[in-house]
Amino acid sequence: MLIVVLALAALAYFLPSFKSNAPDADPETEEVAARRQPVGPTFSADSAMAFCQAQCDFGPRTMNSPAHEQCGGWIAKKFASYGLEVSLQKADLTGYDGTTLHSTNIIASYRPEATDRLLVCAHWDSRPWADNDPDSANWHKPVMAANDGASGVAVMLELARLLSSDSLALGVDFICFDAEDWGTPQWSNQGGDSNSWALGAQYWAANPHRQGYTARFGVLLDMVGGAGARFYKEQYSQQFANKIVRKVWRAADVVGFGSLFPNRDGEYITDDHLPVNQRANIPCIDIIAYYPDCPQSGFGPTWHTINDDMQHLNPAVLQAVGQTMVQVIWSE
Repeated sequence: MLIVVLALAALAYFLPSFKSNAPDADPETEEVAARRQPVGPTFSADSAMAFCQAQCDFGPRTMNSPAHEQCGGWIAKKFASYGLEVSLQKADLTGYDGTTLHSTNIIASYRPEATDRLLVCAHWDSRPWADNDPDSANWHKPVMAANDGASGVAVMLELARLLSSDSLALGVDFICFDAEDWGTPQWSNQGGDSNSWALGAQYWAANPHRQGYTARFGVLLDMVGGAGARFYKEQYSQQFANKIVRKVWRAADVVGFGSLFPNRDGEYITDDHLPVNQRANIPCIDIIAYYPDCPQSGFGPTWHTINDDMQHLNPAVLQAVGQTMVQVIWSE
């Protein structure tokens, strides 16, 4: 996960706040009201947990590492096993410190022939440095990234599995963005640079896997399995795609997980959805965990620490996000 950006573009880390506790001023149309019934199959949290474990079994998927290459191959094969068309977008990108990052965006397409499409995305790389760990001795150790990386990919894989046994007229593209978490570490003397994050998403937004690619909307899944997580309305998401925010939060309420999607504002978060909005011109929102009362980080106590592991995941949170996404996709 990336950095928090407060209003007026002032950069700051871990400042929990929200603007409003007021009801969403979005009167329902008859069409929306008609969709207030659960649709689609049941999302399996056990399956999603297994997908998280499988990624972590490779070790931290840091850029340029054997674990990164091996896990990327596994993710691509897993999507292909569900009948999706898989393509690999490879690029050598430059990290904040000048390191050449051998990046691979993994794109898996359900019904690739359909012109009407949805986009679901997450990042799959691991943070190379646990630079927010309470123990400074861990700041240069890699993060396992069970939540901050693996959880979003796991939800997408389970959605792909469910789609493989269904027949929707709509096309769906799952994109696993690479090189998201090589952003400038806190211990660096080079200063914070928001452009050092989300490198794979930046590359894809400028070079989509299909010329002229577009989608009705996109949903980014980031840190969607952590214990105690709730999902506030991220500010850039509301700025660029407020209708999609309302759609997703209504879906969460319909399937019984409204308590994990409170009608409250979060922060401005620099994440993979920004280049999707700004460069690809696809309205895209960020479903991202927010802990307003956590003193260590607004992203939760395990964010960018060595404790971002399987023991700190909660299958009930994966279930909430996954079933919400089923409602969103199958309602379309």
